[in-house]
Amino acid sequence: MTYVWVEIALLSNLAGRPAHGYELRHRVEQGLGISLSNNSLYPTLRRFTEAGAVTRTPQAQQGRPTRHVYEITEVGVEMLHDMLAELPSELAADQTEFSVRLAQFDRLTIAERLAVLDARTRALLDKSARLDEMAGTVDADGWARLVLDEGLRRSHAELRWLETLRVRAASPLGGPS
Repeated sequence: MTYVWVEIALLSNLAGRPAHGYELRHRVEQGLGISLSNNSLYPTLRRFTEAGAVTRTPQAQQGRPTRHVYEITEVGVEMLHDMLAELPSELAADQTEFSVRLAQFDRLTIAERLAVLDARTRALLDKSARLDEMAGTVDADGWARLVLDEGLRRSHAELRWLETLRVRAASPLGGPS
């Protein structure tokens, strides 16, 4: 499965301002609290450069190797928007995929925000149904049941939270309350 969150995180950071690779990786890690390896960063930047989504400009440094500064293009802005607005069902159950999109809701229309929330809601309802089914097959006093019950509790709590997000997402401004 290909995860899109890395691409979204990189393009959304570059939409804020250009950066060299190390700075970009640091900003993504600080913003998301998730480690990003060079094995994810540089191949993705190379693909973006080849696709015309970002430009790569060499920048000389005194006594150090040349570094490259990446800047998003109009093509990249369009790519970013398309990735944010779509949350495929195979990715909707992934917390990071959802969270990275949610953090960029100000870039989306009301309809696009609601579609992302709908995809996440469907994924959580499917997960809850599977957990409910599994709970009926395990010992009611066993450790497995504790795990399933906690999964259900978390799913139900997030479903309630998604309803509050839906109200905010439906606002024309969609900004902070």
